Amino acid sequence: MSPFPLYEQQEQAYCSQFANIEQAAATQDKVLMGAPGTVIEHKRGEAVYYARQYMGPEGKKQEESLGGPKGDPEVDSRVEEVRRRIDLSKDLISRIRDLGKLGFQLADNKTYATVGVLYNYGLFEAGAVLVGSHAYAVILNSLGIKAISYETEDIDIARRHQLALVNLPEGGLLAMLKETGINFVPVPAMKRGEASTSFTEAGKSRFHVDLLVPSHDDSFPTVPVAELNAHATGLPYLAYLLGRSHAGTLVSRHGAVPVRVPDATRFAIHKLLVSRLRTNTLVKSQKDVRQASVLLAMLGEHRTGDIEDACAELPRSARALVRRTLPEVESLMRDAHEAAFEELATSLSG
Repeated sequence: MSPFPLYEQQEQAYCSQFANIEQAAATQDKVLMGAPGTVIEHKRGEAVYYARQYMGPEGKKQEESLGGPKGDPEVDSRVEEVRRRIDLSKDLISRIRDLGKLGFQLADNKTYATVGVLYNYGLFEAGAVLVGSHAYAVILNSLGIKAISYETEDIDIARRHQLALVNLPEGGLLAMLKETGINFVPVPAMKRGEASTSFTEAGKSRFHVDLLVPSHDDSFPTVPVAELNAHATGLPYLAYLLGRSHAGTLVSRHGAVPVRVPDATRFAIHKLLVSRLRTNTLVKSQKDVRQASVLLAMLGEHRTGDIEDACAELPRSARALVRRTLPEVESLMRDAHEAAFEELATSLSG
């Protein structure tokens, strides 16, 4: 039994600061790749051309051409818009830096750029959902609680239904990801002849993006996602997780980007479920259970009824799997979060 609380609440003033960051981030029509940087000018003969010089997600100096020549009304207007985005990003970063010192979860720069390019193409507005450990960090911040963070090099993107997207690059999802400046390549499938459902940074890096969709049964099929010119891995019970979602904000030292994440309670219950679906990854299963327990502790103590509702909506075929996690959850929650554990156990008993 653990006598130590699984989380701490942030002070209300800090939660208000985070809410202000979320509001400001939501005003962005487009997020910048990398650090904000600055607008510079290049002279070509008698004409002057613009560029944004910035530090990319991999820590290398980069330049983005903004066109020219200086004095062209359309070009000058575009440059002023970029300057506005730079100013807003710098303001957000200064406030995010302070919250990072207080225990708010910050994503790494590669994750920020990758999620940012998906936001720029409208994936989250169209219904795509950030899941996995990065969603967990977003949810912790939105709930105003501090807990042990987990470093991850996975970005998990899920969609329940076809996304209504426009103006996508010809190369689909892979072409989008390459706009970050990170050299993404498809990960070869485990089975010969199957399509890739994941993209990784070329070289020795383990940083990668996985695309997920609901499976119609207990299998893990490879499913075409035509609107992204890509394929996804089907995941059992993912439809339950994606059945309720809401807006959130992923924050990093390069800025803040609006995203969509699952409902916190469904996320927690689904984490317990996934921990039993993982048959050969003990460390990940333990991480799933701990993340779930943190959220359930907070929700059971501050949002009475949410756990009961989420369990009532859980497919009956999944209940037995989730109940198997109760001894492990109890070892984490019993002494410090007894009431929350009792709500979970009671809600799963029916």
